[in-house]
Amino acid sequence: MERGLVLVVEDEPAIAELVALYLRRDGFGVHLESSGDAALAAVRALSPVAVVLDVGLPGMNGIEVCRALRASGDWTPVLFVTARDDEVDRLLGLELGADDYITKPFSPRELALRVRTVLRRSSVVSDVLQVGSVRLDVGERRAFAGADEVSLTSTEFGLLSHLMKHPRQVFSREQLLSAVWGYSSVAGTRTVDVHIAQLRAKFGTSSPIRTVRGVGYSADAS
Repeated sequence: MERGLVLVVEDEPAIAELVALYLRRDGFGVHLESSGDAALAAVRALSPVAVVLDVGLPGMNGIEVCRALRASGDWTPVLFVTARDDEVDRLLGLELGADDYITKPFSPRELALRVRTVLRRSSVVSDVLQVGSVRLDVGERRAFAGADEVSLTSTEFGLLSHLMKHPRQVFSREQLLSAVWGYSSVAGTRTVDVHIAQLRAKFGTSSPIRTVRGVGYSADAS
C-alpha cells in the first residue's frame, strides 16, 4: 500500500479482480465493492486516495455515487468506468466532478496508469500561484477567487495550475491532454473544453482563462 488505498467499485467480479491485480502490482492497496451504497460507506470509512467507479452499478449507479460524494464536499479523485462510449455520458460524468473516464473493454494497465496520473495531479507541492485575483495554494490544494475559496476537482486543479504556472503561454488542447491527463488523443480534446467550461463557471468573472481561437487556452490577468 505504498501508494495508498484505491476503492474499486465494480459489479462484475472478473473485471474487479483484474483491475485489483494491476493496481496491486503498481503498489496500491485495493478494496472492492459491488454496489453504490456500499461504495459511499467505504469512501467514508476508508478515505481512499482514489475511486475507480463503474457507472452501470445495480441500484445506485456510479453517476449517483459521484453526485452524492461531491454534494457532501468529498473531492476524492474519481475515475469512471463504463460500457457506454457515448460523449453525452462522458461529458455528464466530467461535469459531475469525475477526474477521468475510461470505456470497456479497456486495458487494466492503462487504467492503472490513469489512476497514477490522477494522483500525480493531486500530489502535494509547496507553491503558491496567482494570476489576477485567482490564487492557488498548491501545497494545500486550495483555490481562491479574491477572498472566496473555490472547490475544485483534482483534474480541474491540475489543469488550472498548469496554465497558471505558465502565464500568457498558449497551450493547444492536445498539449493540455498530454501535460495534465498524461495521454494524448484527438478524440479526447473535448474533455479539455468541458473542464475549461467548468473552471470558468466556478470562477465567474475572476476566471483568468483566455481562449485563443484556433489555438487553445492560456492564463492571463488582462
